[in-house]
Amino acid sequence: MLSALIAAPAPVAAPPAVRRARAAAPLRRRKARRPIYPRLEEVDTVVVEEDAPDPAPLDWGELVALLPVVRPPEIPAEIRAMLDAAMQDGDERGVDTIVKYARVGDPISADLVLRRATEWRDARARARDQKVRSAGMFQLWRGRVEAGGFVSSGNSNVTGLSGTADLTREGLRWRHRVLAQADLQRTDGITSRERYVLGYQPNYKINDRGYIYGNAQFEADRFLGYDQRYSASAGAGYGVLRRAGLTLDLEVGPAFRQTDFTDGTMQSSLAARGSVDLDWTLVSGLVFTQDASAYLERFNSTVRSVSGIEAKLIGPLSAKLSYTLQYESQPPEGRLSTDSITRASLVYSF
Repeated sequence: MLSALIAAPAPVAAPPAVRRARAAAPLRRRKARRPIYPRLEEVDTVVVEEDAPDPAPLDWGELVALLPVVRPPEIPAEIRAMLDAAMQDGDERGVDTIVKYARVGDPISADLVLRRATEWRDARARARDQKVRSAGMFQLWRGRVEAGGFVSSGNSNVTGLSGTADLTREGLRWRHRVLAQADLQRTDGITSRERYVLGYQPNYKINDRGYIYGNAQFEADRFLGYDQRYSASAGAGYGVLRRAGLTLDLEVGPAFRQTDFTDGTMQSSLAARGSVDLDWTLVSGLVFTQDASAYLERFNSTVRSVSGIEAKLIGPLSAKLSYTLQYESQPPEGRLSTDSITRASLVYSF
């Protein structure tokens, strides 16, 4: 077979004429076999439309339940109880102390404690303002009455009485203060000390600390060398210190004084007036007070100082021990420049 394949002649290409004749001849169609599977173009396309399922609605209750529970800050029961008790008693210092230490004890609720205290103060201020507006002239007076005395018998018979009334009325813009004082002492039936003071001071409040004052005062003390003395002054005052348990007020201004001395002479002169008013709570129930005033003038200058310590006894009653020093630069002949007295008394505050 291999030799026959080798001997077979190579195919010869048809002449060009034959190729042209074949191309021009009609093509014979073969009979197509029917396919086993139908053609794609013969199959009708069936489209099945299906509604997409609606998404399930959100259940907010289940969603919130899955979130962590965050509770708003609250004031602890212990702090709230102390704060409510201080507010009910009207104890502003106590409220300030609770607010101060609440920030240390429970910082989370510190702002709530401060807000509650501020709302309480604002409500008290509104109620106080309304009460002042509707009050009459003789209402809303506060103050203190101080009374003391002693009796000594034996080699000498000495009787002493002293009394002071210090009244103040706070208005929205005006503060009124009235002071009355009397000292009387008799030794073996002879008067050895006699002093009377009556004063009135109105203040116009510029702000919480500053004010403009007026002052009118009458004095009588023949043992200091004058039968009567009249003083009038006006000026400015300022609250230098306003802390819990510590207040300090200073006043300064021009003054005019007229003095009728026991020797029959009279002096009238312009002067400069200054005063200091200090209240300092040393411990609870124990207060140190310092009141001082000075009139500086050409003829006779006066400096008066009252230092005291006051201990609370019960309710509105207190016990007070005070030391009073008064200096006159040019007293009448035969009189000493300095006079002092130590006094123990009971004080009723209202």
